[in-house]
Amino acid sequence: MLQQFLQDFGYFALFLGTFFEGETILVLAGFLAFRGYMDINWVVATAFFGSYAGDQLWYYLGRHKGREILARKPRWQAMGDKALRYVHKHPDLWVLSFRFVYGLRTVMPVAIGLSGYPPLRYLILNGIGAIVWALALGLAAFHFGTVLEGVLGNVKKYELWVLGGLLALGAVLWLRRRLRTAREAAAAEPGDEQR
Repeated sequence: MLQQFLQDFGYFALFLGTFFEGETILVLAGFLAFRGYMDINWVVATAFFGSYAGDQLWYYLGRHKGREILARKPRWQAMGDKALRYVHKHPDLWVLSFRFVYGLRTVMPVAIGLSGYPPLRYLILNGIGAIVWALALGLAAFHFGTVLEGVLGNVKKYELWVLGGLLALGAVLWLRRRLRTAREAAAAEPGDEQR
């Protein structure tokens, strides 16, 4: 049942997950590839294309409507200003590495677009960063399964626990981010009324 579901929807879900965010779903897909439910080559390729496409979209939105996007949420505004400072100091370094900094994944491409970073240069360096990210996380998760099997023996009997743990971790991180955003938005509202 799981295998059929993953064959039908796994790569599409991975593409969507990496298009919008990515770390947790890529780690999960890498582990599923270790277990034989997905192919690691397709996992890495799908994660690359999803991440690359999503970040290209955010970059172009940043070039054309960056301030409007960042102004929608107080946290994004603060993070966007911080990201702009980073981009102005070391632009190429941030284009290559922002995927590895938790919490800046969506805001950084908007800030890079807003900064006036050249589109062709972003197209190339974003591609390099996306492939390094997809390879590093996908293969790390794949090899994590090997280590886990070396420690626990046959992982098959723990498979659902590991998958459940990875899904729970992703849900906790997502929920934590949403709660923090809601608290910051609620804290910002009374200050807006006093102005």
